[in-house]
Amino acid sequence: MDLILIGIILATVIGIYFAHNPMEHGSKFIFRRFVNWFPLGMSYAFLYMARYNLNISKTAFGADMTKEDFGIIFGIGTFTYGLSFLLNGPLVDKMGGKKGIIIATLGSSIMNVLMGLATYMYLKQKIEMNLVVVFSILYGMNMFFQSYGAVSIIKVKSYWFHVRERGVFGAIFGTLISFGVYFAFDWGNAIVEASKASGGSGTLHRLFEVMFGVGVGGTDAIWLVFFIPSFFLIIWALLDMWLIKDTPGEANFEDFDTHDASSGEMDREYTIPQLLHKIFTHPVMLSVAFIEFTSGVMRNGIIQWYFIFAKEIAQPGAEIFIKHWGLLLALAGIVGGFAGGFISDRIFHSRRGPAAAIMSGIMLLCAITMAITLKTSPVTVGVCCLIISMAVIGVHSLMSGTAAADFGGRKATATASGITDGFVYLGSGLQSVSLGFLTTQDWIYWPLFLIPFAGVGMILSIRMWHQLPEATRRYLESVELVKKQEKEKKKAGAAPTGLSMSPVRIDD
Repeated sequence: MDLILIGIILATVIGIYFAHNPMEHGSKFIFRRFVNWFPLGMSYAFLYMARYNLNISKTAFGADMTKEDFGIIFGIGTFTYGLSFLLNGPLVDKMGGKKGIIIATLGSSIMNVLMGLATYMYLKQKIEMNLVVVFSILYGMNMFFQSYGAVSIIKVKSYWFHVRERGVFGAIFGTLISFGVYFAFDWGNAIVEASKASGGSGTLHRLFEVMFGVGVGGTDAIWLVFFIPSFFLIIWALLDMWLIKDTPGEANFEDFDTHDASSGEMDREYTIPQLLHKIFTHPVMLSVAFIEFTSGVMRNGIIQWYFIFAKEIAQPGAEIFIKHWGLLLALAGIVGGFAGGFISDRIFHSRRGPAAAIMSGIMLLCAITMAITLKTSPVTVGVCCLIISMAVIGVHSLMSGTAAADFGGRKATATASGITDGFVYLGSGLQSVSLGFLTTQDWIYWPLFLIPFAGVGMILSIRMWHQLPEATRRYLESVELVKKQEKEKKKAGAAPTGLSMSPVRIDD
């Protein structure tokens, strides 16, 4: 049933993509762009599966991996992810998003195989090892390769989507992130359950018995939660090699001006220090980065810890949340991504700050509610967690997925989105290490820790309420001028001229 629902949602998202065409692109271009972003997005979704499978393995390891251990491992991984962008953001700006996503998928696949092997050797007692040290190293390397994923997607997007389309594409990006969370938690949990030596007679368990000898020797085959995502990543890497083009020009279409911050300087080449200087001295980009720092605390503060909280402390009446955590997170993220995108593009004329401020305010109210009801109303806590997840995906897709590309421009998109996404994971690393220790004392520290970060995110978003790249502002002013002229011509009985930015095929 869940798979059918996910399939329906995916079909709906694809339908929205084809229906949303404010720039009046030709049908051939719209279809070729779909062929470009779909494998990119699905690659990123399965990168998520190969990232949050650590959360699933933690519950499967039981006492062998404590909350403090998990917090340290995940924290090291997220700090590695965040700092990696200082290198790979500028590199992707130089080499292009296609090469970046291939590095991400293949590199993460290899690291997941190694984590699976380490798990196998540990559980089979074939080698003595410190689980925290080994997983900190391997998961850190996994996150290094994973960090190429987001910047590569946004680098490719910056050439294929005009600023007036990026809010909705940010929603699509958020949807694919949400699918990744679903794959990680629901598929990952199903893999762990079916890999148990006493996994019963389910179809997946019987398949694992035949293929992997699950049940032989009485050891749970937890290592499959690492091996299976690795296999999926290899498949998507091959499709990426075949289908993805970095720019419309490489796909035999004309390149076009997307009216972001790179308009008028596409012939300029930046060195890596110049790219970093361009972003770190840009006041709006710094605001975006710090908003993303708070969103990193909020996002993984919920995604990472509610699952552990509900497994550790019974939540009577709220069992549906833990049973379908991945699916519910996916649905919430999709709603948040599209809500943020449509509010930004349709109501606030491609300004990202207002929608982010609204979403941050929602997170603040829910975090306060969680603190009040944590020990008295399991259903309220579960609902608040989902609403925060909805809002935080909206903020993330608007900031790292959209604002970074707008203000960084095509020439510096990967560097800009990398730095902002890096701040997400610096925030995530902070909450991981902090909550790993705080929740050992008392779970009430969980929502109390989140409240100030939601508040700071809201304040910073309000501060960038009116911000737009100058090229975008000029474009919007020209559109309004053309609309005014069209109205005047219509009144005078003249034929309208219109304003088109649509690329065409070179061989048309």
